[in-house]
Amino acid sequence: MTIKAGERMPAGTLKRMTKDGPKDVTTDELFKGKTVVLFSVPGAFTPTCDAKHLPGFVQLADQIHAKGVDTIACMAVNDVFVMNAWGKASGVGDKIVMLADGNGEYAKALGLELDGKKVGMGTRGQRFAIVVKDGVAKTVEVEEPGQFKVSAAEYVLGRL
Repeated sequence: MTIKAGERMPAGTLKRMTKDGPKDVTTDELFKGKTVVLFSVPGAFTPTCDAKHLPGFVQLADQIHAKGVDTIACMAVNDVFVMNAWGKASGVGDKIVMLADGNGEYAKALGLELDGKKVGMGTRGQRFAIVVKDGVAKTVEVEEPGQFKVSAAEYVLGRL
């Protein structure tokens, strides 16, 4: 079942790169006592994700944080090394936390997995943005197939 606004975010573990190497990040660590914008892309370095989605959040990060958001996190069903390389190539610095959902388990727990087998991508996560306050989804915006509107940084910022 797909997560809905007002529901508690499911428990799970993602990975992020640190100066000491890959580190597990639990959803409790990510969400507890914080306001978080979690956005998901189907894949690092893929056309819309790389040209528009991630760059939009990098460009508007200061404005999003000014609205009371503690963390902006980008999630994709990619490994932690790919997410780290994409973050570096995109110049995210400390503006965006790059989270790897390597096996797609968290996307599935959210009910937001995507079957990309027809295009050689296997199981991925859908394109979405969720505003989370202290572990509860306040808004859940899931893109229609082939669309890029409601998960864009501009749209999320306008709804904060």
